[in-house]
Order: sequence, then structure tokens, then C-alpha cells
Amino acid sequence: MLTVFWWAVTLVASFLAAVGAACAQEGANPVRLDDIVVTATRTEKELAEVPASTSVVTKETIEMGNVQVIDQALNDLPGVFDRRGKGPMDTQASITLRGIPGQQRTLIMLDGIALNKAYDGTVSLGGFAVDDIEKIEVARGPFSSLYGGYAMGGVVNMLTKMPDSRTATVKGMYGTDNAWGTYVSCGDKLGDKFRVFLSWNYQSTDGYVTDYNVQSGKPTAGIGGFSMTRSNQGAPRYLIGDKGYNGWYNEGYTVKVGYDFDRTSRLRLTYIRSQYEYRYDDPNTYLVNGTGNPVYKYGAVQESTFLGGPGGTTQNIYDISFEKEFSSFKAKASVNLNDYEKSWYTTPGTTAATTRSGGPGTVSSTPSRAYGGDLQFIIPAFKVHTFTVGGSFKYSWSDTEENSLTYWKDEDSKTNLSYQSRGKDRTLALFVQDEIALRKDLTLYLGLRQDWWRTYDGYAYDAGKAGYPKHFGPSAYASISPKAAVVYTPFTGTTLRASAGKAFRPPTIYELYRTWTSVSGITYASNPDLKPEKSFSWDIGFEQKLWKGFQLKGAYFESYIEDLIYSTTVTSTYQTKVNAGKADIKGFEVEGRQKFDFGLALFANYTYNNATMRDNDANPDSEGKRLTFVPREMFNVGFETQQGPFLARCVGRYVGKRYSDDLNRDRTNGVYLSYDPYFVVDAKVSYDITKFIRASLAVDNIFDRDYFSSYQAPGRKWYGELKIRF
Repeated sequence: MLTVFWWAVTLVASFLAAVGAACAQEGANPVRLDDIVVTATRTEKELAEVPASTSVVTKETIEMGNVQVIDQALNDLPGVFDRRGKGPMDTQASITLRGIPGQQRTLIMLDGIALNKAYDGTVSLGGFAVDDIEKIEVARGPFSSLYGGYAMGGVVNMLTKMPDSRTATVKGMYGTDNAWGTYVSCGDKLGDKFRVFLSWNYQSTDGYVTDYNVQSGKPTAGIGGFSMTRSNQGAPRYLIGDKGYNGWYNEGYTVKVGYDFDRTSRLRLTYIRSQYEYRYDDPNTYLVNGTGNPVYKYGAVQESTFLGGPGGTTQNIYDISFEKEFSSFKAKASVNLNDYEKSWYTTPGTTAATTRSGGPGTVSSTPSRAYGGDLQFIIPAFKVHTFTVGGSFKYSWSDTEENSLTYWKDEDSKTNLSYQSRGKDRTLALFVQDEIALRKDLTLYLGLRQDWWRTYDGYAYDAGKAGYPKHFGPSAYASISPKAAVVYTPFTGTTLRASAGKAFRPPTIYELYRTWTSVSGITYASNPDLKPEKSFSWDIGFEQKLWKGFQLKGAYFESYIEDLIYSTTVTSTYQTKVNAGKADIKGFEVEGRQKFDFGLALFANYTYNNATMRDNDANPDSEGKRLTFVPREMFNVGFETQQGPFLARCVGRYVGKRYSDDLNRDRTNGVYLSYDPYFVVDAKVSYDITKFIRASLAVDNIFDRDYFSSYQAPGRKWYGELKIRF
């Protein structure tokens, strides 16, 4: 299939290059992108004119903060929750918008390329270079009318920029936990047409203790060193040790090549390779016997409970795109491949045979690929209409294999295949949006998208179990996603907007075909008969400039989700996924920003999300409970300033209580596996030594707030940085 992809790329490139050359004499002046956004409408719009609540994080803002992984740049935006419990090393981080839970319900893009995994809809951002990012656009609300599945909560689009002249950057960083970072990039515009950009980045850290060994059984007589604690539901527990320092590294490469046929036609080729790996150092037991020797097992507790296995991901992104502005319309075409070459983790065995020094385990590996293509035209008509029409396709597959390991630390010590599941899906879509200028101050947007989704070639194998292997037949679904929005600017500095639309999310390959059993013996079964989730959302919002330098923004929103995919308990040891849930989400967000002439800006925002389960046949007791992993309240307050060569930014961030249990029983805070409310303050100061050299010092969690986000969250950390631009 990869050969077919590259043949398609070659043909598209040849065709588009020919079109660009033939049209080299056409067109008008280039459109400036500095003060506009494209994500909310697929067209270039000034921020105040877009028909959705949209935020832009600029490169300058990113550089003023301590952003080590791209999603951290979104921490202080209203309506955005960045679930990153371990700091930069968290491999399960996710970005969700407006209380709609799960990364698979928010679309994450890089230069318009969907990053959500074909396997489960999650996104791996470790390895992507923060310094490559020019800006990030966050469009909240349902966007299936333009982007299809994954866009129930909204869209996050991270945009990079090609160089206009010769540039080079070298950056070095060092900080707490022996954290190292290096970034090198160079770019140039050769002549009037050819551009090239290259970058490499690397980060590593020894990490800190994130995972603890907490047991329900009290150590036997004669063993000391343990301490009393609680489960996240308040039951008595015993803290007996930890899994050691949780270290991590990531690395990334970027190659971008562009050719400008003229001021209105351009061809771009992109290749990005990113990878990360995490590990655990030697574990620690807090237990000692009567002679003072360490104890790693007692009763039914084995030494394996102290162990954490390594894992990692290697991702490759390929993209070719072409844009052309004709005399009366614009066209854009792209073909891309998001290839998760490796995505693996090892799990130590659970018997006495697995110890710190060796023993059996398992390795789970899930490579996946998503091939995508997009074609759109922007066509003005009848003076008041601007049509955006186009189509897209996506083909993806994923294949999970579990193998036994003779040595649990070594992913290459594989023996027999113990489990396998795989599947494919395909989506074809057509979309249209009409932007209607009813008056100079009033614009109406009407959008509609038809998606045809199909899954097939489902397969599962479980060694030693009856009924396997299993082959699953195909299933198909068609979804229509309409949306309407209006933008009204009655006065200078005033913008009013409202929108309503439907969205959908097809089940992932994981939900359809992946069945697994936990160490506690509970089987979590897939369901090949799942159908897509659906939602209806609406919002109203405003932007108002009150006095010099001050702007106030706000929005009220509601979302209603149906056919929410949910696990239902069949027996005490068996659960399966069904379309059982209906959820209601109601909330508002408000933000204010004051800029002063003397280089100081103050900002604050507040978000309220009341996200609850309305109906749930799979578990009626969950009705009326809050949705999992959604904080009800969040707020940010801070300032940024630039005084000559001196720059500083400081932000205080509050995130409310979250629940991991659908019955909201995990109410105990300050214990391992709890999701505590927290308020942390981060700051970064920078000084431009020369025009080309900047030195910075950042401190995260200044007041050393101790809290858990399932894992032990990072305490106070400092980082020093030196950046040189040529």
C-alpha cells in the first residue's frame, strides 16, 4: 500500500506542478497570513470575523512561556483542558475542548494534517519540535461540517511557516531532573521560487518518581517501613514502594521543501519523523524486615508489583500540497500519510518468576497508518457569496500484536504470539460551505458535509481461547453534518456570533476489535457492531473592546451527545462496549486582556463545564454523574511584559476536580490514582543579550504544589535556556 501511496504522490505532484507552471502568469498579490486564521472556515479570515470561538497562540507567546511539548502552549486558554499529568514525559496526554471528553473527539492537526491515530484517536506529540511552530489555532465547537469525524469538540491546528530569507537557530536547555534539550534549524529562500527548511530537536530527562506501589493487604508481622494511605475512593491502603524514576527522551526531524511558481501558486513537500521512549529505573521498596534488609514481597504481593516496563512510539508524516489562486477562485489539494511505524510498551509478568533482574513479560505493539487526501475550492459568486467546496478521503489500518517476552525489559526477546487484533476503515466525504455577506456588518455561514464511513477486515486471535480466531464482517454508516453560524459587527470593536451544528465520531479500530484483560482478571471486550456517536451543539458569543487596550470575550455553549460509546458490565469479570450513553454539556467561558503602552499585558479567563451523563442503559447508576476526566471549573490569570531586552511571563492556572470513575466515587484527593484540583504558578524570564542571543530561566510550579493527576504530578522544576538566531 505504501508503494501505491508514493505513486499517487508522484502523479499528484507532477499534475499540480504542471498546472502551476501553466498558470504562472495569472493571479494577484499574495494574501498576508500574519493577522488571519484559516481553521474555523477553511478560508482566510481576520480573527474577529470568524464564526466560532477561536484562539490563536502566536510564536511570541510560545517563546515567552516554558513550552517543552506543543500542547503545553494551550494550558492557559479558556475552554481548553490539556490533560498532562506527568509533565513533558506523559505519553497519555490529551487535549479536549468545551467538556467533550476523550482525545478521539477533538481533532488535532499539524499544517492541516490529522494527527489522531487510526488505532484509537489519540495523539502523540512527543518528538515534535516546539520551535518549528509559527502559531496554533484553536477553534471550539462542532466542526464535522468541515472536517468530519474527531471534530466534535473542535479543532486544534498547529501551523509551521516556510522561511522568507536565510535563517538559522541553535538552542540549548538544561534543568531539573537532569533535563537536556537541543534544537537546531536552518532555512533559506533560494532565488524567487525555492525554499527549504530543516530542523532537529532532542530532549531527555532522568525523570522523577511518578508511580507508586500501593496495596490493599497490610504487610505481614515483622515488616516495617510502609505507611497508611487511601485509595481514590477512600478505602484503606498501604504504600510500600515506588517503581523508580520515570525517565524519557524524544527526538524529531523535519524536512520541508517548497517551490513558488509565482505569487499565487506554491507546492510544498513535508517529511517529519518523531519518536519518544520512556523507561523506569530501579524500583524502591520502603519495606524492611527485622534485620533492616529490604523486602520486595510478602503474602500474595510479588516483586513484580514494583516494576514498570518501557515503551515508545516512532511516527512518520509525509505530505504534499499545492495551492493556486486563479483570477476568480482558489484551489488547494493535498495528499498525506500519518505512519505510526512503532507504538509499543512492555508489561512485566505478575508471577514470582518476574523480578527486578529478569523474568517473563509481554510486549504489545500497534503500528498503524492513515492515508489522507483533501481537495477544496474557494469560489466567490454573485458578489455576496463565497463558496468553499471540496472532498476528502481517508484510509487507515491498525494491527495490534501481543507477544510473550523471555526478559520483560527487552522488547526484542519475543517468543510466541499470544494475541492479535486488526482492522481497517475508510471514509469518503463531500462538503460545501456558503459564506453570505447579508450586509457589510452581518455575515451568515451555512455548511454541510456528507461522510461515508466503512470498516472492514476485522480480525481477532486469542491463543488458547475457544472461538478464535474471529473474522468480523464489514459495516458502513453515512452521516450528514450541517452547521449554521452568523457573525454581526454592529459597532467598531464589537462582534457578536452564534452557531449551531451537528457532529459525529465513528468508532475507532480499538473500540471495534481490541479486547484485552487486565491484571485483575477483568476482560474489556470490543464490539464490531458499534455505530458512530452523534452530537448537536450550539453557542452564542461576543467580543468587545471597552477602552484603550482592553478586550473582553465570552461565550455560552451547550452540547448533546447521543450513542455515546460506553462499557457495560456483563459479569463481574467481563465488560463490553455498547452505544448506550446520552450526555449533556452546558457551560460558558469568559476572558479579558488589558494591554498597556509601556509593554505590559494582563490577562485572565474562566471556564465552567457542567458535563453530565443524562441517560445510560449500560449503567443507570451513572445517570446524573459528571463525565469522566472533565474539570467543572478552570481559570487562568497572568501577565507578560517586554521592557527593552527584558521579557517575562507568569501564569497561575487552576484546574478543578476530575473523576476517573463513571459513578464519581473517586472523591479522595492527595492519593495515588486520584485526580486532584490544583493551582500552580509558572513563570519564565528572558533577556536579549544581543539582537541574536537570548538567555532564559523558567520555573514551573513555583510554590511546589503537591498533587496527583493519577500519577504524582511534577513538583517545582527550573530550566535554563540559551537561544542563538542567525
